[in-house]
Amino acid sequence: MSYQMNNAFETLSRYNIKPSPQRMAIMTYLLEHKTHPTIEEIYKSLSPDMPTLSKTTIYNTLKLFVENGAASMLTINEKTTCYDYDTSPHAHFICKKCNKVTDLFYGVENMIPSKQEIEGNRIVDMQVYYRGICKDCLKENK
Repeated sequence: MSYQMNNAFETLSRYNIKPSPQRMAIMTYLLEHKTHPTIEEIYKSLSPDMPTLSKTTIYNTLKLFVENGAASMLTINEKTTCYDYDTSPHAHFICKKCNKVTDLFYGVENMIPSKQEIEGNRIVDMQVYYRGICKDCLKENK
C-alpha cells in the first residue's frame, strides 16, 4: 500500500468511515491534491482508472466525508463547490483572476473562535474567505 493510500486508510478509520475502493481513491486524491478540487476535477482524474466511478458516487462520498468531519466543503460562490481535506482552522484566499483557492494560516487564530458557542449560539462550521489577486497573477502583471 502506498504512503498516501495508507494515509487515506488511517484518515477514514480515524473518522469512522468504512474504507471502500472508491472512498480510498477519493481520500487519496484529496490528500495528494491540496488544490481544493471540485467533484468534476476529481471525476476527471479518477475515472480513467475507475470506469465504474460516477459523479454521484463522488458527491455522496464527499458528503459522507464532510458529515463525519474528514473533509470540508467550501462554497466559494454560487457556481463552485470545492473540497478540502484539511479541517484545521484556516482561511482561504480566492484569486479573482485565475480562480485558484489557497490556504491561509497566518493570523487566523484571531479570527476563528476557540469556543464552540458564542453568545449562546453553537458554532458547527465557519468559513473565512479572502478575495483578491494571488501572488502568481501579480507576478505576471509586472
